[in-house]
Amino acid sequence: MKKNISAIYFLLLTGLLSAQTASETVIREIMATQEAAWNKGDLEAFMEGYWKSDSLKFIGSKGLNYGWQKTLENYKRSYPDPAAMGRLTFSDVTVELISEDAAFVIGKWHLKRKAGDLSGYYTLLWKKIKGEWVIVADHSS
Repeated sequence: MKKNISAIYFLLLTGLLSAQTASETVIREIMATQEAAWNKGDLEAFMEGYWKSDSLKFIGSKGLNYGWQKTLENYKRSYPDPAAMGRLTFSDVTVELISEDAAFVIGKWHLKRKAGDLSGYYTLLWKKIKGEWVIVADHSS
């Protein structure tokens, strides 16, 4: 009986860890794709990691904004060309799966630019919606 319980526990734990590892890998891959898109000057491709919804939340230095389109417009206004965008790197990234369809990500962003470097931290809430991981809330400072 103890062997059966141990085996079941092991299988459950292995399954949970496997799901967490797979989800974390997908999220990190999306972020790497975002980083590459930014560095090519392609804000639309960068935004592919975000939930295409009016309910997307972005909190930055100017407060809370709602919506995918509004977030894209704000990025375009703040970073009008590749020189203003600079070279983006994400670092110190931690991914914590909080359920099978939600993850909490914290990290640091850095823009290397001729006009002067910028950097800060971000907190991202990811959700798996219709089978796809997307950022539903971004607080960057």
